[in-house]
Amino acid sequence: MRIIWPLIAVIAVILLAVISVVVPSSQLIFAVIVPYLAISIFIAGFIYRVIRWSSSPVPFNIPTTCGQEASFDWIKSDKIESPRSNWGIACRMVLEIFFFRSLFRNNNMGQADQHRLIYGGSRWLWLGGMAFHWSLLIILIRHLRYFTEPVFAPSLWISSIDGMLQLALPALFISDFIILAAVSYLLIRRLVSSRIRYISLASDYLALFLILAVGISGILMRSLFKVDLIAVKELAISVITFRPAVPAGIGLPFYIHLLLVCTLIAYFPFSKMMHAGGIFLSPTRNSKNDNRGVRHINPWNRPVRVHTYAEYEDEFRQPMIKAGIPVDLNNSAGSNDGR
Repeated sequence: MRIIWPLIAVIAVILLAVISVVVPSSQLIFAVIVPYLAISIFIAGFIYRVIRWSSSPVPFNIPTTCGQEASFDWIKSDKIESPRSNWGIACRMVLEIFFFRSLFRNNNMGQADQHRLIYGGSRWLWLGGMAFHWSLLIILIRHLRYFTEPVFAPSLWISSIDGMLQLALPALFISDFIILAAVSYLLIRRLVSSRIRYISLASDYLALFLILAVGISGILMRSLFKVDLIAVKELAISVITFRPAVPAGIGLPFYIHLLLVCTLIAYFPFSKMMHAGGIFLSPTRNSKNDNRGVRHINPWNRPVRVHTYAEYEDEFRQPMIKAGIPVDLNNSAGSNDGR
């Protein structure tokens, strides 16, 4: 059911878009109101999650390291894997965000025989993650041409490079097929591996199904179903300039694609996809490993009023004497003797 319900939810979103054709008056809702609502939910949810994470107590430096910490001058330290400076942290974050450096490392453990453990990396997972995220970035930059007039120059450059294998019209983009292959691999991996399937939630499958549906609908809209791209650009520019107007003749394939994208955008802050913003606030990545050289004091250690043993004995001396409990008659209230 963790797989079936997310699949039903995605199918329901697709069927919901059919209303835009059956009831033409609803096109304003799907083309204008739904995108505004999805973006508002995305921004509010993103800000809420970031504020909540940033307000979480991090009393000590807890960096995850796999290199030599800085100590004596004659011991070479790893300035990236065990950073002591802001430059080291910056380099480490860049390698993590753009190249998934930690995912490339040994993070799998298995037993070769009764007395020997072996360690290995998730190279295929790293490759699938890299292919997916970089293809997604390229697709997002390509789509900027629908929101700018004149067209954003880097969008044209990337579109020409991405479509260099064009054999006919419409153009077939390399990133479209790479992202479908990467998402399919990530989905099949969850279905095939019993360990990953055991820890997977319905929300994990929902995100994958949504991304897969967005990619397939986009390719079908470009290759099979004809969509008036000029009308689409008019709609996009009217929405971002807050002068919404719905051109005629856009068609059902576009509304299906748009509704799937809006659903993914609105769901983003409440899913594990929010790691895109959370990685910048991860104390295991953005902390210096300088615990040997700098004393870190917990800023949440507020003064606490304690009840010392001396005060306790002053309060209960007579009952203690009656009960035969030895007391120190020299104790006085407020002393610092805390036996």
